[in-house]
Amino acid sequence: MNALLPPPSVLSSGIPTGLGSNFLSGPPSNLNEPTTTIVPTIQNIVSTISVGCKLDLKKIALKARNSEYNPKRFAALIMRIRVPRTTALIFSSGKMVCTGAKSETESKLAARKYARIIQKLGFPAKFMDFKIQNIVGCADIQFIVRLESLHTYHTRFCSYEPEIFPGLIYRMLQPKVVLLVFVSGKVVITGAKTREEIYEAFNNLYPILRSFKKSVEK
Repeated sequence: MNALLPPPSVLSSGIPTGLGSNFLSGPPSNLNEPTTTIVPTIQNIVSTISVGCKLDLKKIALKARNSEYNPKRFAALIMRIRVPRTTALIFSSGKMVCTGAKSETESKLAARKYARIIQKLGFPAKFMDFKIQNIVGCADIQFIVRLESLHTYHTRFCSYEPEIFPGLIYRMLQPKVVLLVFVSGKVVITGAKTREEIYEAFNNLYPILRSFKKSVEK
């Protein structure tokens, strides 16, 4: 039996026997599986902050450039800045969600700029409780993956319904992230809190994907 595949017996905890907790983060390191020099690229970082005061979103929308507010459609005001190119969802409670940054530094800088804009509009805004909530990365492994076979042997950790969504959804437990694997070899990693989790999750899954590589007939 391929060492990458879960054996029939399963512990009550849900971890396949014989592989231990390492299986949750990928195959054991002693399998001599192919390694890769592919490094996922960061596509989006979602962070949150609080400005520490209540906000009049209608007033902000009237005075701030590149902002829109339609309370009948969405409870938050939408504001955009060009450098770094990001979008903020600003709530009347003073909470803010910042999206679109390509790095942690960019995300923090953008959040500070939004807080500063609100401060200049006459609100006692502060920069508080900055936290990265989600990092999204992607990679191209450059070979076709047999998704149906991957799903068959790793069904405990993934779901695949091509009629609903073309990608296989692989839920890794350590690190706790979700990977979307497409037949073309494109991989999207989401749910990470740090970029190290993005890299770790991809490196854990890569040997598994290699074992389900589709050979191309000449």
